[in-house]
Amino acid sequence: MRIKETLNLGKTKFPMRGNLPVRELERQNVWEENKVYEKRQKLNEGKPTFVLHDGPPYANGNIHMGHAMNKISKDFIVRSKSMMGFRSPYVPGWDTHGLPIEQQLKKAGVDRKSMSVAEFREECRKYALKQVDKQRKDFKRLGVAGEWDNPYVTLDPTFEAQEVRVFGKMAERGLIYKGKKPVFWSWSSESALAEAEVEYHDVTSPSAFYGEHVIDGKGVLDDDTYMVVWTTTPWTIPGSEGITVDKDFDYSVVQPAGDKRKFVIATDLVEVNAERFGWEKFETLKTVKGSELEYVLTEHPFNPERKLVTMLGDFVTLDSGTGLVHTAPGFGEDDFNVGMQYNLDIFVPVDDKGYLTAEAGKDFEGVFYEDANQISLDKLKAAGLLLKYMPLEHSYPFDWRTKKPIIFRATPQWFASVDKIRSEILAAIDDVQFFPDWGQKRLYNMIRDRGDWVISRQRVWGVPLPIFYGEDGEAIITKETVEHVADLFEKNGSNIWFQKEAKELLPEGFTSEHSPNGIFTKETDIMDVWFDSGSSHQGVLAARENLKYPSDMYLEGSDQYRGWFNSSLITSVAVSGKAPYKQVLSQGFTLDGEGRKMSKSLGNTIVPEKVIKQMGAEIIRLWVLSVDTSADVRVSMDSFKQISESYRKIRNTVRFLLANTTDFDPAKNTVAFDDMEALDQYMEIRINKFTKEVLDAYATYSFMDIYKKLINFVTVDLSAFYLDIAKDVVYIESADSRKRRSMQTVLYDVAVRLTKLLTPVLPHTTEEIWGYLKEPEEFAQLAEMPAVNHYNNELETSKNFADFMDIRSEVFKALEKARNEKLIGKSFEAQVVLYASDNVIQLLEKLHTDVRQALIVSALEVKSLSDAPAEAEKYTDELSIVVRHAKGEVCPRCRMIKEDVGSDKDFPTLCASCAAIVKAVFPEAVTAGLEE
Repeated sequence: MRIKETLNLGKTKFPMRGNLPVRELERQNVWEENKVYEKRQKLNEGKPTFVLHDGPPYANGNIHMGHAMNKISKDFIVRSKSMMGFRSPYVPGWDTHGLPIEQQLKKAGVDRKSMSVAEFREECRKYALKQVDKQRKDFKRLGVAGEWDNPYVTLDPTFEAQEVRVFGKMAERGLIYKGKKPVFWSWSSESALAEAEVEYHDVTSPSAFYGEHVIDGKGVLDDDTYMVVWTTTPWTIPGSEGITVDKDFDYSVVQPAGDKRKFVIATDLVEVNAERFGWEKFETLKTVKGSELEYVLTEHPFNPERKLVTMLGDFVTLDSGTGLVHTAPGFGEDDFNVGMQYNLDIFVPVDDKGYLTAEAGKDFEGVFYEDANQISLDKLKAAGLLLKYMPLEHSYPFDWRTKKPIIFRATPQWFASVDKIRSEILAAIDDVQFFPDWGQKRLYNMIRDRGDWVISRQRVWGVPLPIFYGEDGEAIITKETVEHVADLFEKNGSNIWFQKEAKELLPEGFTSEHSPNGIFTKETDIMDVWFDSGSSHQGVLAARENLKYPSDMYLEGSDQYRGWFNSSLITSVAVSGKAPYKQVLSQGFTLDGEGRKMSKSLGNTIVPEKVIKQMGAEIIRLWVLSVDTSADVRVSMDSFKQISESYRKIRNTVRFLLANTTDFDPAKNTVAFDDMEALDQYMEIRINKFTKEVLDAYATYSFMDIYKKLINFVTVDLSAFYLDIAKDVVYIESADSRKRRSMQTVLYDVAVRLTKLLTPVLPHTTEEIWGYLKEPEEFAQLAEMPAVNHYNNELETSKNFADFMDIRSEVFKALEKARNEKLIGKSFEAQVVLYASDNVIQLLEKLHTDVRQALIVSALEVKSLSDAPAEAEKYTDELSIVVRHAKGEVCPRCRMIKEDVGSDKDFPTLCASCAAIVKAVFPEAVTAGLEE
């Protein structure tokens, strides 16, 4: 008989390598065939509900790493909640309307001019649904569980109907109105944009300082005076209607040496501008308050027939410029507001495509607005009014889709009033919990400072604004008409708006005082796509029986404070007076390894598909767990390679647990806690503490904390301590001994707990592990999270072993020193003598464990510190250590050096302990003999 046959060497078919790219797909097919998600929902019926409402990604193109981080994070939450006592359904969604889809069809060669609006919209719908299918496949490949066969899409007729009803309720409250005011206008898209559709880039603009001739000084200024204004958009000068000053600022009338003209500049800015304009000497003739300049009239620099009025406004600053602001009400929000106060014309001499119109003057007609900058500068110079031109670098808004700069342009648009319900919205924010907590202030400030919401878009692929017009041009938005349109959309889809005439879309027999002849027209603009997704609390949460409104959580990127978090909040408060969410969790963006934004043009993108093909989706999932998603996250292939090492460590640790519990039946072999070995009790306390820490981290969405605690537990508590010791018990002790079964009880419990705790993160791997455990549930995903057990002596036991770990660390230092000095090789070659204080000796006694075994040495003596010889090396004030080569011979079975090797005549090569075990368990070996 061979000695190896007397050992309990762990064996398992659980492979060292996961072969994830292949096995994950196989496992996902099994889940789908067995309807595991549906079974989990059935199990959780009647439990408290936790709904994470999915913010809809835009249906265009394959997913990127930001999508992966977002969806996997949501999956962590939904899966963990489902295993922690909550009914947590997950309905994925898609945003399917908007300009990018129109643009993609154009790129694909679709000739929009050759078809009707309804026909073109049908092409858009088909394209959007193809993108949904593509992204759905990508998301499912990541292992994300949810209602993939029943998602929500914003083009769905039932969703569109609910969106129209949201619009109707807001109209009932008087929150919908049409107005002509400056909006973000994208000439490249030929449409108004919402704030969330704008991104900012640094640009260099022509900054112009010029004088405007006073023609009526109201007794304050002489006619030879010029008001010095400043602008970074000279192309808007044709639309100038006035000058704005601050009523409380002091303004100086100065005359440069050698110049007959006088100039008005804010007193605090005279010196800097005099230097800028090259005035070596100047005289301050008088100083006036801004309030005294109100209604002073100047001559328009390009049109002597137009008079510009001086107004008082609160947006003028002394940070730069001259303290006098060129004001064109058609080209800016502040300009518009002050212009309205002074009853100015809202003059907008620029068309949809960014070209100036005839109203701007013959020099400007037909000129693209950027080119008009130079024309304005040339005209100012020719008139002797240009005091200084200088390029200025500053932040400027761009269309986030076309990446082209936008303009501020007053156009007739439909607005949703934020101002009327601002206090309600701000109050609703107070009831929301934010992760990170700074998100509350960020959203609060955005709502506090934002203007009314322009909800109309001059496009065709979207939900039509359900507005009719009477013969007199009056807009008709009634409860009856809106509900009728909603019903039509629900039955036929919103395309019916473009297929039918206005009369056919109105309720039968509808009449209005605004149309005595019964003739009606309809609005052709569509709703902002943020109104689409912002209505999802009604189109999804309130509409589906298995969900609830408000939801428990919204989780998206930090850009959604001005996007989906924002629009959803406004519409929800408008409709129901409450926020659509109880919690908001925001995440940063994914950047490349150097901290740059990922883009195809830079060639620095890493797509999930590439990582999955090389390493598997589990590696991406574990990576998401490992990073601080509350801030921007750097990602590179190297980072995935590092994570794959962590995955391998976790996998091989579990493999050891499985291999050494193959003969363990938890129903028969479990040892009660009170009957366990002390070391096993300590480990059971540790795994329960780890369980609580992970469950607490799941509850607070602290994913990175889970990763840190997981890696620490696996490497420090298990690999470097308990499992290292376990080999000398589970391999060597008799198979059914209490000592071995005690340790197996812990090993099995650790395996089960780790598997359950990791199921939200690594579901493919844990389902693989589950097949090797003896648990009742068919799938790991159908199990509950492990309970946290507590024991009477856990605090004392934990402290004693924590103190022992400090001693163990010092012993390992001594062993390493002996190894470097070639005194020993492996630690089993060592005999350790501890010269310890009474406190340390008492501690070792209180452990009630085999300290020699815990130190993984062949022999151990503990003596009083006072007996320490000169050769003993002092490691602490209470501990000195001597390491010697152990005496005796190596036992080939336990690999320890023992002095009692050969003491049993039947087994002359074994130590006494091993001989006793073999004789008891394998009596046939007495006659057959043992071979190595």
